Amino acid sequence: MNLIIDIGNTLAKLVAFDGDVPIEEVRTSNESLEALDSFIKKYKFHKGIVASVIGFSPTIKNQLSSVGFPILYFSPSTPIPIQNRYRTPGTLGSDRLAAVIGAQMQYPGHNILVIDAGTCLTYEFIDNQANYWGGNITSGLQMRLKAMHTFTAKLPLIDSQGPIPELGYDTETAMRSGVITGMTFEIEGYIRHFRKKHPDLLVFLTGGDEFNFDSSIKNIIFADKYLVPRGLNRILNFNNEKF
Repeated sequence: MNLIIDIGNTLAKLVAFDGDVPIEEVRTSNESLEALDSFIKKYKFHKGIVASVIGFSPTIKNQLSSVGFPILYFSPSTPIPIQNRYRTPGTLGSDRLAAVIGAQMQYPGHNILVIDAGTCLTYEFIDNQANYWGGNITSGLQMRLKAMHTFTAKLPLIDSQGPIPELGYDTETAMRSGVITGMTFEIEGYIRHFRKKHPDLLVFLTGGDEFNFDSSIKNIIFADKYLVPRGLNRILNFNNEKF
């Protein structure tokens, strides 16, 4: 079994894989991985991979040094099973690249758009020849809500959960509907744009935020919360000779 550790901006995910199948996911602190000890006692892991968008704290390095099986630290120099055409691979987030690989391994030979709705909202494109060409990054749901509160004098900090009317009937619903409906239209616009260029386009959506898409768009989206861990697991297996 493989242990996948995905350290993000707000939390870390521990995922157990049996072959290509995710068995269990546990969320934990991205600073201390306090759930790691109990997780590795539950499964018999043979190897693991860790990727981080915030770097590796001394605490985490110490934890991983004593797990009892080899750990691959994912970095820009780690061999991957696709062609990375990004011009500055050293600045490319591990989550962005892993998500693309996770999608491509499921549908090789296709043009794929990967949308990750997490702390940031990202769009990534990989073509049918397994060339990753890059993508775009914009602010995510919580970031947009917090920005309106932070950079204005009177707008409140609101929760993303609640009514989303077509037109807001008070300040809270106006802010929530403005952000969530705006993000939905943005995502739908990206999908329509790429489908004009690539009619066979496959679309993957991952991340923690959910949106209600137009029915014509919804039917072509593959929702996969394990997309990044799948990609990291694929990278780990691709580097099998290191173990």
